[in-house]
Amino acid sequence: MEIFIFIVIIVVFAIAGMVKVVPQAHAYVIESLGTYKTTWGAGINFKLPFIDKVAQKISLKEQVVDFAPQPVITKDNVTMRIDTVVFFQITDPKLFAYGVEKPIMAIENLTATTLRNIIGDMELDQTLTSRETINTKMRATLDEATDPWGIKVNRVELKNIIPPAAIQDAMEKQMKAERERREQILIAEGEKKSAILRAEGQKESLILSAEAEKQSAILKAEAAREATIKKAEGEAEAIRTVQRAHAEGIRFLNESAPDKSVLTLKSLEAFQKAADGKATKIIIPSEIASIAGLASSVTEIIETSKEKSE
Repeated sequence: MEIFIFIVIIVVFAIAGMVKVVPQAHAYVIESLGTYKTTWGAGINFKLPFIDKVAQKISLKEQVVDFAPQPVITKDNVTMRIDTVVFFQITDPKLFAYGVEKPIMAIENLTATTLRNIIGDMELDQTLTSRETINTKMRATLDEATDPWGIKVNRVELKNIIPPAAIQDAMEKQMKAERERREQILIAEGEKKSAILRAEGQKESLILSAEAEKQSAILKAEAAREATIKKAEGEAEAIRTVQRAHAEGIRFLNESAPDKSVLTLKSLEAFQKAADGKATKIIIPSEIASIAGLASSVTEIIETSKEKSE
């Protein structure tokens, strides 16, 4: 009975050992009697007890490796230290398991040598300003070199570029001088713009003042012209009024058919107005003179009659 129970336990453990569950995004490399047999994907898998074994468990996720800074020499003989970050993914578990011993170390060494080759063809200033170019060249080289290992290099990034202390000090001084130069340029530009704005403001002020004087002179001339026109119109209207009055008087006389005595009286009135002037000599027509004599005689007769009656 005990032997039977022992056999059952062994069978249970054997069956349990035959069943393997592979997690998602993982792969198991299976060997049979020391040789490669197959690669298990995610899910339930079965193997022969004591014959098949899981040689290597491999993650298929994208992995990130941060390598320590590597010393490199530029084309102009400047030694600096650069550390890189490599993003890679295992695409073929069999090649990864049997392609190279210690793949991560192989990638690190390959990264260091590739970086030295690329930086060796570049000067210091070009190295500091060409990160994207360096990243692209390294990714292409590493991806091609690691393809037989079942590895795909997705990205390579330069994390830090550390030049020597003397170079850093010189760069800081250069940057400080450049910032001071830009500051002086900005100050000069500001003063220039301020002077231009002040000059333009004075110019606009003079233009506006001249324009105002011009408008004032035009308005004054317009006002004087309007006043002259109104005065002339008033005088013309006065003359027309006087002429209309004379015309009305003449028309009235013509319509009333005056006799000779009325005309004589009007002539005397006109003569009286003429005599009121300052002229020293007045030429009197003979007709008016005879009328004047007649008027004088009549006046004397009237005055004599008044004295007798008194």
